[in-house]
Amino acid sequence: MDSTSESDRLTMGELRSLLYFPPEEEALIRIFVVDDSAIFRTQLRALLEGRPGWEVVGEAVNGRHAVDTFHEHMPHVTVMDFVMPEMDGLEAARRLIRRYPSVIILIVTADPLRQLIEDAKTAGVKGLCPKSKPDCLLKAIETLINGGTHFHQESAVA
Repeated sequence: MDSTSESDRLTMGELRSLLYFPPEEEALIRIFVVDDSAIFRTQLRALLEGRPGWEVVGEAVNGRHAVDTFHEHMPHVTVMDFVMPEMDGLEAARRLIRRYPSVIILIVTADPLRQLIEDAKTAGVKGLCPKSKPDCLLKAIETLINGGTHFHQESAVA
């Protein structure tokens, strides 16, 4: 005979709330990482894929590579460095936005200059964060996938 009473038993809903079971229909957030530094791409991939439901679906080594291969990945969010050889992140963002108007791009940079923030907004970029602030990157991606914008201006310099 079972010694637990009806009131001691968990319902399936209560059990599911204690354990994480992603809904069957929950889609992964597909992220494309663009940076000329292999070390930064590796660190960023580890950070992003540490979040449940987030997946890095591709990487590019510069802006030109990003523009040329974007269609192979069709991400929800593109995290793109600003300073890169061959084509910088802002020019790549302009080209991608022209080709795919609903693309969501987050620019990351070592030096978030105020003018860069303004240029990024004008180009249609949805967010900008310093590379040195991983918490900003995570918060920005959350905000962007929910339809908002995120421009970290705390460290912006003239």
